Amino acid sequence: MAISKVNRVFLAAAAMVVAQAQNGAESNAAIIARALAAGPADVARSASVAVKNADGKMVVLREGTNGFTCMPGNPKVVGQPAMCMDAASMQWAEDFAAHKPKPTNTVPGITYMLAGATQRSDSNPYDTTSPAITVGPHWMIMWPFDPKTTGLPVQHKDKGAYIMWAGSPYAHVHVMGHP
Repeated sequence: MAISKVNRVFLAAAAMVVAQAQNGAESNAAIIARALAAGPADVARSASVAVKNADGKMVVLREGTNGFTCMPGNPKVVGQPAMCMDAASMQWAEDFAAHKPKPTNTVPGITYMLAGATQRSDSNPYDTTSPAITVGPHWMIMWPFDPKTTGLPVQHKDKGAYIMWAGSPYAHVHVMGHP
């Protein structure tokens, strides 16, 4: 008997939850709650929830209907926050992770990190050694913004907006606070 793709994904997610339970890790409900905390309630309510499995492939834990995907991140790792992203932001993130010369999304994307985040640098996208920076709740517009044409600053701000990673192909607008 052949197992459908949907059943394979469900079985993989179920196996992951069982392994987590055996290892004393978070429950599936806690993982989903952490993922959904990253987005505004009206977005999170109808968003998909996904995690990466051990092979780096996305496993959907909950199907959504609004085009956003929320991921729980790993709060123990700098630069892996919980986030909710639309399809354009997902493409941007995949390109960034693959170190592509520039993002290939053809429209601006929206990413929410309303549970806060940690990161290494506001100026270097691939910095892995600088001390961690704690960032409060924020959201981002994933599109190549230039500080010269927008008039936005490039320095980290606790309030307002700034261009993160200015001068790189992955520059984007960082807006502090809730939308």
